[in-house]
Amino acid sequence: MIVPHTQGKIVNFQTNVFALAFGIILIIGVAASFVFFKQQDSGIREELAHSVRENRELLASFDELRDENNNVLQTAKRFKSSLSQTLSLVGINQTKSVEKNSFSDSDLNSLFDTQETTSGSTKEAADMRQLAAYLESTIQPIEQIGKMLESQETLFTDIPNIWPIKGGIGHISQQFGQTTHPITGVWYIHKGMDISTYRTGDPILATANGQVVTVSYDMGFGNYVIIKHKHGMYTRYCHMNSVRVKKGQFVSQRDVIGTIGNTGVSTGPHLHYEIHIGSDVVDPAKYVNVKITR
Repeated sequence: MIVPHTQGKIVNFQTNVFALAFGIILIIGVAASFVFFKQQDSGIREELAHSVRENRELLASFDELRDENNNVLQTAKRFKSSLSQTLSLVGINQTKSVEKNSFSDSDLNSLFDTQETTSGSTKEAADMRQLAAYLESTIQPIEQIGKMLESQETLFTDIPNIWPIKGGIGHISQQFGQTTHPITGVWYIHKGMDISTYRTGDPILATANGQVVTVSYDMGFGNYVIIKHKHGMYTRYCHMNSVRVKKGQFVSQRDVIGTIGNTGVSTGPHLHYEIHIGSDVVDPAKYVNVKITR
C-alpha cells in the first residue's frame, strides 16, 4: 500500500512471496551484471592500453630495424662497388645479375613508397630482396678470387721464393756477382749468395717444392744438395754440416734439408745458396722474400 502525504488516492499492490523473491533476485542479478560488465570493461580498457603501448614499442623497434636495414643495404652497395673494382684489377669480369631498374627511384618505386603505410613493409621487403641479390651476385666472383689465390699459392710453393734459413735468421755475408775471392784474392764471379749465422747447425730449408737430384761432396762446395723444381729451376745448398735428405726424395717448401756448416773451401760457417734457371745462374736476392718466411 502506498499512502501519499497529500489527499491523493491511496495505491494498493498485491503480491505473493514467490513474486517478491523473484523481483529481489532479478534486482540483485541486474546489479551483479552491472558490476561484472563494469569490471570487464575496465579489464578491456587496460588490455587495450597495454596493446597500444606494445604497438608503440613495436613501431619504435620497426623504425630501428628499418634504419639498420638501410645501413646494411648501403654497406652492401659499397662492398659490391669495392668488389667490382678489385675484380677489374685482377682481370675478372663480373656479370650484372641485379637489374638496377627494379629498385631505382622511379615512379613505380615512389608508388610503393606511398603504399608503405597501408600495405606493410613493402619497401623493407624490396630492400632485403635487393640485398639478397647483391650478396648472390658476389658469390661467383669471390669463388673466382679464391681459385686464383689458390693457384697463386701453388705457384709460389713451386718457385724458390723464401729465405733458406729457418726462422729468417742470418745475414748476407757475400752478394751475387763479381767480387774478390776471400782466400785466393783473385777476382771472380760469385754465382750464389752467402748467408751466415755465425754458427754451425742452423736448419736449412728447401725454398720450393721439388725433388732432390744430387746429394754429394765437393772439394770447393763441401757437402751440398741440388733440388730440381718446376719451370726448369734448380737450387743448390753448399758447405752444409749435415744433410737430411736423400737423392730422389721429394721435398716440400720449408722442409729442413740439412744444417749450416763449414765444409769445403770456406772461411766460416755459412750457406752458399744458388738458383739456376735452365743453364743460367741468377741472383738469388731477386727471389728471396723474408716477409713471407714463417
